[in-house]
This record gives sequence, structure tokens and C-alpha cells, in this order.
Amino acid sequence: MHDFIICKIETTSDGLARRLGQSFVVLNRPGANTNLGTLSAVRSRPDGYTLLIASVGLAANPSLYKKLAFDPQSDLEPITLIANSPTVLAVPPSLPVNTLSEFIAYVQARPGDLNYASYGVGSGPHLATELFQAKTGAKMVHVPYGGGGPAAVGAMTGQVQALFSSVLPVLGMIRGAKLKAIAIAADRRSELLPDVPTFLESGLDYRTGTWFGLLAPAKTPPEIIAALHRATASILQDPGVGAKMLEQGAEVVANSPAEFRAFIKDETERLAHVIRGSNIQLD
Repeated sequence: MHDFIICKIETTSDGLARRLGQSFVVLNRPGANTNLGTLSAVRSRPDGYTLLIASVGLAANPSLYKKLAFDPQSDLEPITLIANSPTVLAVPPSLPVNTLSEFIAYVQARPGDLNYASYGVGSGPHLATELFQAKTGAKMVHVPYGGGGPAAVGAMTGQVQALFSSVLPVLGMIRGAKLKAIAIAADRRSELLPDVPTFLESGLDYRTGTWFGLLAPAKTPPEIIAALHRATASILQDPGVGAKMLEQGAEVVANSPAEFRAFIKDETERLAHVIRGSNIQLD
């Protein structure tokens, strides 16, 4: 689990404990691209005492797996989208490109000759790159690594020629000129990387990132969902929390349960198109 994920979990759980007068125990249950932890939450009593912090896998897994033991959209009650960490395109300093248009032209001129890194099959960077390729017609070879750190090192050393990463794993390398940032997939530039243009500025409507949201088991009473939303939104609106999130490469969202539900639906449909178009499967 990446440090910035832990930051969001601990920030949320500590804040809820203070505001609700209840202690929260954080359980990390990895496996099957987050499906094991999600299933544990789905099967929990809908009383507000068991919550789930989910990410991109929640929307991707219905398409990545032929069969799931749960339905993310009907077996969970959204509370709020906590934060989003936009994707940044990073390349080795030796790659002879400095702008998005140069990068696209460079890759298009060498179909299948260049490599891109990810954190593994079905991971956020894998799906982000496949989305980019679908939008541009660029073709690169997928090289999965065992996490953000190894993938960033692979890009830094030139083992791969591109990494579509969340900000934190590559931030230090970009600032130290060990990686070159080409563009960031957000509506506006990041405060952490103010000199890096957005894909939109560079002429490509490409917006994606690693998001984190809070959910409860289905049939949790509406008054409990409302109380949890009020408490979580209060935490996230604290300037200190926003600053801490930004240090970890993410921006606070804190939307409503209805908005988060709509977001999950849209994200599931968007990723389904990418996954099926790229024929990505995990079982």
C-alpha cells in the first residue's frame, strides 16, 4: 500500500474517531486487486461500524474479472469521494521529447518498439496508459512492476520509456531531474508541479487519476450515512487536512453521497470501455 493511501486512511479514521467519539481500527486486507477487502466490507453488518476506503479497483474490477462475489454499485452505500491524485506522464530524461505533442509523435513513429511501466496488470497506471493509447493511437508494450517505486526506477533508468503515475511515487524524481514530467491529467495544474502543463493545455482531452472514497455496506440506514458524510466532510474541509493531502499528491473532493454514487457509475462505464477494448483480464 502506497504511503499516500495510508495517509488518507489514517487522516479519515483519526478524524472520524474524534468527531463521532468512536475508535476506528484500520484493517488492510489486500488480495485479488482489492476484492477481498471489499467483500469483507460488503458482508459486514450495515450499522455504520464497518466502513470501506476504496479506490480505482472498485470501478475496474467488474470488467477485469468475469465474475465477482458482489456488485460494487448495489452492495455498497457511497458516503463521499475523499480525494483524487491526478495522473502524470513521466519519461526518462534521455528521451528526446519535451512536450506532449512530441511524445505522441515519437511513440506513433515507433509502434510497439517502446515500453511503458505499470504497478501490475489492471492497476491504475496500466488502465491510464491504455486509455491514453486508445485516445491517441499510440502503441507501447506493457511492462508490469511490483509497485510505484520499482516502476518509477524503471522509467528513470530507461528500462521503460513512459510511466503514467500518480504524483507521489515520481515527485522526488521529477524535482531532482531524474524523470521528466510531460503533462498532468487534471483540469488544472498541480500545486506540487506548477510548471507541468495539463493534457488539456497540450491539446488532449485526457483526465484520469487515482481516487479514494469512503463507503458503507448496503442497507446502512440513511441517517447513519448522513452522519458519516457530515463528519467526513468536516474533516476534509479542514485546511490542515487539505495541506496534508496535497503533500501526498492528492486534492480533496468531499462530494455528496449522491455525487459519489454517480461518479462510481460513470467511472465503471469509462473503465469498462478501456478494459474491454484492450482485452485485459485478471481471471
